[in-house]
Amino acid sequence: MKYLIVLGDGMADEPIPELGNRTPLQAAKTPVMDWLAANGRCGQLDTVPKGFHPGSEIANMSVLGYDLNQVFEGRGSLEAASMGVNIEPGEMAMRCNLICIKNGIIKNHSAGHISNEEADELIRFLQKELGGNDVNFFSGVSYRHLLKLKNGDKRIDCTPPHDVPGTAFASVMIKAEVPEAEKTAERLNELILLSQKILPNHPVNLKRVQQGKDMANSIWPWSPGYKPKMETLQQRYGIQSGAVISAVDLIKGIGVYAGLEIIEVEGATGLYTTNYEGKADAALTALKKHDFVYLHIEASDEAGHEGDVDLKVKTIEYLDHRVLKRIVEKAGDLGEPLTIAVLPDHPTPCRLRTHTAAPVPFLIYRPGITPDNVPVYDEFSVKNGFYGHLSHDEFIKELFK
Repeated sequence: MKYLIVLGDGMADEPIPELGNRTPLQAAKTPVMDWLAANGRCGQLDTVPKGFHPGSEIANMSVLGYDLNQVFEGRGSLEAASMGVNIEPGEMAMRCNLICIKNGIIKNHSAGHISNEEADELIRFLQKELGGNDVNFFSGVSYRHLLKLKNGDKRIDCTPPHDVPGTAFASVMIKAEVPEAEKTAERLNELILLSQKILPNHPVNLKRVQQGKDMANSIWPWSPGYKPKMETLQQRYGIQSGAVISAVDLIKGIGVYAGLEIIEVEGATGLYTTNYEGKADAALTALKKHDFVYLHIEASDEAGHEGDVDLKVKTIEYLDHRVLKRIVEKAGDLGEPLTIAVLPDHPTPCRLRTHTAAPVPFLIYRPGITPDNVPVYDEFSVKNGFYGHLSHDEFIKELFK
């Protein structure tokens, strides 16, 4: 048996008035998801354990069955693994966004989805001007980058920038949770303010202004942690081998620690313009070599953060007919039966433009399985599914049965 998880990041939502009080999943034309649901079994899954922020790092690790209380060490440490950046003893890693601030207000978390090339130039500039001693910057993808701080104390309160668009940045700067972390918070806030002095006049930003684009005029560090200790999926569940396909360093970093091969796909962007067909074909190729593939599609999450209802519907339809249809039609070529699971990691409601901890809908299709009575796949229909309401590692154990 082969196993495939297709994860539509942030795909779940709330009923939206302009969609006739339907969710984007309900409004989207998704014949393949609906077929998989009607011929498989469905349920709801809690992906955000109590006490944790509903970030993609938390939710994706939870989908894979990890005990967050035991292994979670921040988003930055996971992204460092994907980037090949080692975290030494005494070092703290953090995600470091390039963001756009206008009139003291966080306009967006992505600097207008800055390009890789522009962002790389800015991160190299920051490293030259601010890095090299206790702090170092490393280039990632688009707005998503890495910061390492020597002797940093992770007991700090950091606000993810995608949670607070429209908020005065000064009100959500880093705060120490214990007295010992005061120096860490002060140093990181100093770096934020220094970046705001030097970034606006960089040629990359001056050109973006001329083109009518948002500036990347501030860094925003968040999700601190040290190097995690995680068992591989092979150790936990006995699969022989696996792979992960994603445009996002965070997901690839989780894959590194989970013992999965990282497969790069040309044109994979993390946006609605991503190479859907290329990802589907890469998953099919990987399944010929591996027992398990984790195929992550970011686009719906970004649409939710933008509050773009129409785009979110479109990204869900793209996932259905450009990814799932392609995989279902070619699954017979694998030579072994294929179990397919489809789910989001968390909701990203367009109304809120941020993640929530609400349970997510999931389906598991397995050849020969006796289906339940769920006719279509969405947030509400699955409540009547065979699996009911799962949590912790119950989903991944059901998948690997």
